[in-house]
Amino acid sequence: MRAALWLMGLFALAVAGAWLAGNNHGSVALFLSPYRVDVSLNLVLLLLGGLVFVLLLVQRALSALLSLPREAQRWRLQQKERAAHAALLDAMGHFMAGRFLRARKAAEAVLTKEDALSAADQKLGHALALRSLAHVMAAESAHALQDKPLRETHLAQALSEANRAFGSERQTLLEGIQLRAARWLIDDRDAPASLEQLRQLPLSVGRRTVAMRLQLKAARLAGQNAQALDTALLLAKHRAFSPTAAHSLVRGLVQELIAGTHDDKALEKLWLSLPAVQRAQPEVAELAASRWVQLGGSPVQARQWLLPVWDAMQSAQPRWGDAPMQRLVRGVEATLRDAQSPDARPWLSRIEAAQQARPSEPHLQYLAGMACLRHQLWGKAQTLLAQSVKGLQDARMKRQAWTALAELAEQRQDTVAALQAWKQAAQQA
Repeated sequence: MRAALWLMGLFALAVAGAWLAGNNHGSVALFLSPYRVDVSLNLVLLLLGGLVFVLLLVQRALSALLSLPREAQRWRLQQKERAAHAALLDAMGHFMAGRFLRARKAAEAVLTKEDALSAADQKLGHALALRSLAHVMAAESAHALQDKPLRETHLAQALSEANRAFGSERQTLLEGIQLRAARWLIDDRDAPASLEQLRQLPLSVGRRTVAMRLQLKAARLAGQNAQALDTALLLAKHRAFSPTAAHSLVRGLVQELIAGTHDDKALEKLWLSLPAVQRAQPEVAELAASRWVQLGGSPVQARQWLLPVWDAMQSAQPRWGDAPMQRLVRGVEATLRDAQSPDARPWLSRIEAAQQARPSEPHLQYLAGMACLRHQLWGKAQTLLAQSVKGLQDARMKRQAWTALAELAEQRQDTVAALQAWKQAAQQA
């Protein structure tokens, strides 16, 4: 559309010019004594236009001629700048390809080329960023080559170059260099130094996913499971992991924290600080209840922790598999030592009701048998334990069931049955 308008405008100017020239009868008289020269006005105007056009051409030619040295200098600077950038790209390419020695040499070539530009008083506008990135690439290559002194040298130089920058460029470079340094320290298995490096970052940077991932690795490496759990929960909230991976990671950290507690007060504080989702997991509840009993805590309190999980098992559709059922049964069994506590009878009723609702479930048969054994209900214990050993797959539970059957046979003075049960228990070791 624009081209069509220009073409129409040119046609209009051409028509107007032809019309004016055709109807212009004026002339210009030039008196050059003793001569007089009469020239058409159209010719004079044409000559003046031509003269202006020639002068413009001469002016442009002189300008181009005088700017040749400056253009040549700019071309040389551009070529050197391109060479430096090409060397940096080579360093990145070699590093990704695993050619770390070549990557380091290419990064050092970037620094050499930039030094040559500075020595020739041809400074680049992004020289500080270029030098910082070149030092980082050299440090990365040195780290891959296990050359720690050279890595630290390039790291210090990269930080020095970044500190000379201004504004957002300085902030971006420093944050990136510090994050890389933290990762290198994790690779060196120096978790405390890595955590200290991460603590020096601004709060907004520490909340980034990449920083929290590094913090999680460093905290786990340092054995700081509480901090690792907090970080893992934040990462799971931000969907940094898949749901399955996040669930497994958080559960593992919670289990490590529970196993690492050394007194009942610390365990109770930890349990109350856990999210409800974690407390509802059979693995976590079983481990917490067993650890609580081991530390001398009240079995009544442990059963209170297990009660929500037990109720969830009763109402679960579809029914739980063997693994979670086995963990829950272990946890409840660990708390059945006090048959005289106020909630012992209610729990016995719960266990019997669950077993009667699922009569073919061997884990519930085993648990009901052990509960009856604690309450001195010998006949029911004998029947339930004898049924459970036929379906149990867990060697520990099967051994305990056969041991209980052997003790019951000894009470009945049935030597043959006792010997047979002891033999079966020994075979499960």
